[in-house]
Amino acid sequence: MSAVFADISILQLVLVAVVALIGSIVGGVAGYGTGALMPLVLVPLLGPEPVVPIIAISGLLTNSGRVFAFLRLVDWRRAAISLAGAIPFVAASAYGFTLLTGRAMQILIGTMLILTVPLRYAMRRRATVLGDGGLLFSSMGYGAVMGGTVGAGVILLSILMSAGLQGAAVIATDAVISIVVGIVRLTIFGYAGAVTAQIVAFGLLIGVVGFSGAFLARSFVERLPVKVHTAILDAVVLIGGAVMVIGALVR
Repeated sequence: MSAVFADISILQLVLVAVVALIGSIVGGVAGYGTGALMPLVLVPLLGPEPVVPIIAISGLLTNSGRVFAFLRLVDWRRAAISLAGAIPFVAASAYGFTLLTGRAMQILIGTMLILTVPLRYAMRRRATVLGDGGLLFSSMGYGAVMGGTVGAGVILLSILMSAGLQGAAVIATDAVISIVVGIVRLTIFGYAGAVTAQIVAFGLLIGVVGFSGAFLARSFVERLPVKVHTAILDAVVLIGGAVMVIGALVR
């Protein structure tokens, strides 16, 4: 295990764990957080290549915590419809990600983080109502974006809300879908040789810390204003994404 973290200091590991906990709590309250915040710490430490596989691994544990915390609120029918549309496109885009260069990966990740903020507001303002067919086709678009990027969870949240879900039911159903999507991504990444011992170790570290964050978030859901969390998260994501893109372009 020491060899896995040979180039990483204790303080850096603590930083990763703290950001993972914060991201999980915010994600449990606002619906997204871990996928948006973790790249801001992981890219400077490890480079862009392992970021998406790490978040895919950690997401299995983080989202499992959300499923257990909000299990009774999962809409299994809508989850199945969404997965039917998303899975083939997730697999294709995940494989495409493994073919990119490190610089292209960093630009893609940073750009996607920046776009998540205006995209979320735009989808909220449209207030589109989706039936089962709309949910299926919208999930295809989500899958095409999600396979090879981070932060795309806001798209799924907007889709589920448009399909009629509200409150914690959105978070619970999102978590179930994200677990299955994560398994598909990891299968593709593993097949392409993009999953190393270090990636697994970081993914498990973030996931274990994030698992507990889901239960802390449950106690905050009805007490803290979601707008405060999302406003702070939006600012951090926009700045961090811009720094990533600029860093990739100038190096």
